[in-house]
Amino acid sequence: MLKEILFIIIGSVLVNNFVLSRYLGQCPFLGVSSKTETALGMGMATTFVLTMTAVAAYFIQNYILAPFGLDAFLQIVSFILVIASLVQLVEMVVLKISPPLYNAFGIYLPLITTNCIVLGVALLIPSKSYNLIQSIAFGLGAGLGFTLALALMAGIREDLEFADVPEALKGPAIVFITAGLLAMIFMGFAGLVPL
Repeated sequence: MLKEILFIIIGSVLVNNFVLSRYLGQCPFLGVSSKTETALGMGMATTFVLTMTAVAAYFIQNYILAPFGLDAFLQIVSFILVIASLVQLVEMVVLKISPPLYNAFGIYLPLITTNCIVLGVALLIPSKSYNLIQSIAFGLGAGLGFTLALALMAGIREDLEFADVPEALKGPAIVFITAGLLAMIFMGFAGLVPL
């Protein structure tokens, strides 16, 4: 069981990274990844939301929607309601704990609600028939993978400020090229973990 949990986490972080392999969550990936501190804070907030969403999705799917046959048409609405509630909780906590971090996030913190990674995790859990522990591992791994992608991109972007980048590639162009190269690197992990 422990080996399977480890495979789920490693697979979510590296092999099936939601940002760099599945290409979900590109807006916060490109928008918040200019400073490492902000990227790590956003990654931790999203990891918390993803993990809690995974738990909530498991219970809602298995104890409310599936037993009453409601999963066909209420699954997405139910998951979005849970995600919005969790993001609101995270927003209040971040504002209370660290107002500068809250201000640094700007619009991106409320946008966790519409981050397709969070909804993707919630929808993949029932389709993969994960139990509660596997669901938690999947949500945690997805969050850690998102944080890793944000931190890598932020570190590279901070270094690019001092690099001699050709004029035609400055700004968004070099960011997109870097994101593409990171995605190619992460796609190289495919096949390492059987999932």
